[in-house]
Amino acid sequence: MIDAEGPGVHRRGAWGAATTALALAGLGIATYLLTVRLLGGAPACGPIQGCDTVAASEYATVLGLPVALFGVGFSAVLLGAAVVWWRRAEKRALYIAYGLGLAGVFAVAYLTYLELFVIEAICIWCVTYAVTIVAGWILTILAVRSAPG
Repeated sequence: MIDAEGPGVHRRGAWGAATTALALAGLGIATYLLTVRLLGGAPACGPIQGCDTVAASEYATVLGLPVALFGVGFSAVLLGAAVVWWRRAEKRALYIAYGLGLAGVFAVAYLTYLELFVIEAICIWCVTYAVTIVAGWILTILAVRSAPG
């Protein structure tokens, strides 16, 4: 079946939906972590321990603000770019998502380094958030490489 909207629309739809879903998942995780932080609690980790250690560390804030607040802002902008690219085929939004993803990969790599080698504890929420950022960025790489013109 030939798509009346042109080649690549189906691929953009699938990648756009996946990128949007990952950004939404990241926003949900960051919002949960921020809410827990603002309420003065520790994130629930289940059988895996370490979330409370990471959340209580000096690295859980930057400039006096919870790291999760930056995650919420980042994920909200990323979600907006992903939706605009997915629904409107706005190439600039795709490039914004790509650039944000690249910055996000560096940020979560640094935060993961801190967890592993400085704090010496792993927060499963943080790891899952990092996975959403890296996977979303990989999808934007594939989308940029295959985008027409």
